[in-house]
Amino acid sequence: MKLRIPSLGSRRSGSSKPNKGFTLPEILIALTIFMLLLAGIIAANLFGLRMFQVNQTKLSATEWSRRSFGKITAEIQSCSAVLVGNMTTNNDFEPLSLPGERQEGNALLIYPTTDTNSFITYFVDASDETFRRTEQLPSGTNAYILADSVTNITIFSAQDFSGNVLTNSLNNQIIHVTLEFYQPERFMIGPDHYRLETSVSRRAVQ
Repeated sequence: MKLRIPSLGSRRSGSSKPNKGFTLPEILIALTIFMLLLAGIIAANLFGLRMFQVNQTKLSATEWSRRSFGKITAEIQSCSAVLVGNMTTNNDFEPLSLPGERQEGNALLIYPTTDTNSFITYFVDASDETFRRTEQLPSGTNAYILADSVTNITIFSAQDFSGNVLTNSLNNQIIHVTLEFYQPERFMIGPDHYRLETSVSRRAVQ
């Protein structure tokens, strides 16, 4: 009696059927999950980009204030004389010299030395809302725009040690600076407002 061994390639009725592809509901579910994942990645990147721009703007404002106010502070501390006043339409400094006049204005005049032909002026130009610095030297005049979009005009005041605004110029007065400016709306960044304040007095009081 012979036994016949079935070949490996032979099929029987109980053998498994070939694999099938994805059904339409499975494809739709996978596509929906992929789209949600892609939307989450894009939203996270946009949020990170916005936070980077916001922080970069604030860091830039902080760096500018540290550098500019540090320069003003150093110049006032080492100067020979300092006066609070207003800048006229002809860009001429007008000191507050009337008796009993409050020492508040939009300009500050600094004499680095006893030579009155050399001086530094900080002022706000109301026509274009800029904060400017001019340096008058025997060789000529240097002018710089330090900030734009300035919202306050009266930024300088002479005060006593208690913070009261003086009504006449004193030798040991304290110069208080208040600068407010804004940054307009940009791509993905809303408008922002800044307020910077500092007080400084001369070191060498005569």
